[in-house]
Amino acid sequence: MVMGFPSNLSPTRTPKKPWGLQWRSSVWFITTVVGFGITTDLLVYSIIIPVIPFQLENLGFHGVSALTGWLLCAYSAGLVISTIPIAMYSERSTSRRTPLVIGLIALLSAQVLLMEAPNYALMAVARALQGISSSMVWIVGLALLCDTTPEKSVGRQLGIAMAGLSVGLLVGTPAGGALYTRFGFRAPFIFGEICTAVDLILRFLIIERDEAMKWGHDPSIGSQPDPMVDLEALSLPQQASGAIVASGSNLPQSKTTPEETSILTEPKPVITGDLRPSTGHSSSTSDIPPLRKPLPLLSVISRLGQSPRAVVALIMALIYGTVNSMLEPSLPLRLQAVWGYNSDQVGLVYMAALGPALISSPLAGILADREGSDYLACTCLLLALPWWVVLTFKRSISLFVSSLALQCFFVSGVVSPVTAELAAVSRDIQGIGYGHVYGAFNLAFGIGTAVGPVLGGQAHLRSCETRMDGTLLHYRSVHLLCIVLAFCHTGADPLLSKVLRQYNLSQVPLEMKPSKHSAKEQAVSTENPPGHLV
Repeated sequence: MVMGFPSNLSPTRTPKKPWGLQWRSSVWFITTVVGFGITTDLLVYSIIIPVIPFQLENLGFHGVSALTGWLLCAYSAGLVISTIPIAMYSERSTSRRTPLVIGLIALLSAQVLLMEAPNYALMAVARALQGISSSMVWIVGLALLCDTTPEKSVGRQLGIAMAGLSVGLLVGTPAGGALYTRFGFRAPFIFGEICTAVDLILRFLIIERDEAMKWGHDPSIGSQPDPMVDLEALSLPQQASGAIVASGSNLPQSKTTPEETSILTEPKPVITGDLRPSTGHSSSTSDIPPLRKPLPLLSVISRLGQSPRAVVALIMALIYGTVNSMLEPSLPLRLQAVWGYNSDQVGLVYMAALGPALISSPLAGILADREGSDYLACTCLLLALPWWVVLTFKRSISLFVSSLALQCFFVSGVVSPVTAELAAVSRDIQGIGYGHVYGAFNLAFGIGTAVGPVLGGQAHLRSCETRMDGTLLHYRSVHLLCIVLAFCHTGADPLLSKVLRQYNLSQVPLEMKPSKHSAKEQAVSTENPPGHLV
């Protein structure tokens, strides 16, 4: 006996239900947190772009343009190198929230280091650390969102979260220039650190789906019955069956042996995402979230490489990152050479161009859920192509800005179908998790953003007579490649398969096509075989 308890029992403390369980684990709260994380990541990335050249000059460096380019390269290098380890760790970890918190702490440290760096080497290290933290935000954040969201709404929620990409770029660069001009070099960094701190608080509030399900709440389908009530109902099977018979039911009464009774009354452990049994609560098999089974890296690469849908989606992510970043070195030069714009006016053009993307990404996500990724991806790519031709005209700045805005609207509409396509690939291939597919997406996009500015700058130099026309010519070529690939391999039933199926049906002779009368006769003969009397 110990303090009044029997010797074979020990006092146990009942765990307390987390406060705000429903809203902290809800799909919309997770979407808001992931979207804000993407916004913070892009804001921190872009807010220092107008600031770094001046800081390098203050430190006494020469060749500031080249040094700034290498700092951007350091960011991309950190992002690309860290993507594969983070994706593998994300699928092996028992929690999505842990790597997200680690990534935000690393982002805070990187901003402080970059703000106070006394030399160029530490600035490069800080930018690489920012790239690593960016990988965690993108890979683990998107995987967490797909873990929580019902399959029918994945495209919509991804589209809403991906709108943070445009918001971060839209706010970052103008805010960085304004804060630097008014308050000095440290002001943009402090603003970014405040946003990161808010993001960190939101990450601590997250309750993951497998944790919420231990308390009888599945955020993807709403509240569930209290599992303890089910256990109490099972504890007296004989009384329950007797009550049914007494009520006048003519249902057969089954005999229950003592062994079966013990099996019924014994609580079953729930296998959750952390691979540990929980005897406190039970759940139905359909509500149990999928297990995260570790898979070797080569197996992940092999299985993704064997999926045409995955390969095409990653190629489109690579091209999207490349062509968008190709415009960064050439667009300001175009505006300056043709219309004499300064840096402030160039910033306003960027804001006008990125504004429509705030609408297109959520809208594309909703349409992807309703109509499918195949139709939407091909439509957006086709509608974006003509505006790259219009961008070569030099007649009017209004025409140029309108064309750029429409191009950004339709190109941004491709991101939601691509991310939803990768989520579908993860569900269809055994052993491939959301962390794997979004790690591959982050890798492809990171490589594109690393090589895009270099390609854009070289294309601009080699076509000095036509200015940005060379860059746009390169983009139209890869844009056509994207249209062909999307037509052939996007969606569970690609458009190419649908067209070929319709073509094959049209080639069948008319007399071989089953008519309505023959179909009815066949159905009657099946129901009434020969010799059957009606």
